[in-house]
Amino acid sequence: MQIIFIIRKRYKMNIELLSTRYRVRPIKTADIPEVLELCKGNPLYYKYCPPAVSIESIQKDLEVLPPGKTPVDKYYLGFYNNESLVAVMDIVFGYPNTETVCIGFFMMERLMQGKGVGTSIITEACQYFKMMGYSFARLGYIKNNSQSKAFWIKNYFEKTGIEVQTEDRVIVTMQRTL
Repeated sequence: MQIIFIIRKRYKMNIELLSTRYRVRPIKTADIPEVLELCKGNPLYYKYCPPAVSIESIQKDLEVLPPGKTPVDKYYLGFYNNESLVAVMDIVFGYPNTETVCIGFFMMERLMQGKGVGTSIITEACQYFKMMGYSFARLGYIKNNSQSKAFWIKNYFEKTGIEVQTEDRVIVTMQRTL
């Protein structure tokens, strides 16, 4: 009996390839005030995911990692139209397994919402993840946040059946096959 192992080649992340439309770069500590303003424009998100956004919460988001992951697996990115921040995305590669990219956070500038911009960013990002050799993109949204749920369904994410109860909310896991 012959056993065949399939080894998927992972490519080093080139963040410039995440978008053909926007300039993508890592968010740094100096960018936090700009991220704060973008996030403050989305109070509905924080209604379902308190507390309200702050400098401290963004700093924590820049550094927080899921179990078993290291800083080399994480990218906290800004998508820019010229010098204007359009979207923020937190990505962790190889979580919860080696076949999966986890989108830990994605938020759009409020004035850009409803224009297809978020969908185009997610579409291009998922195409790039697939090109890198990943099979799935996964995320969680807060149960009862119908705006988030509708956005992710529109972008071909499906519920996995996994719901995680935290101290004050239920996180519904969704996944997209790449």
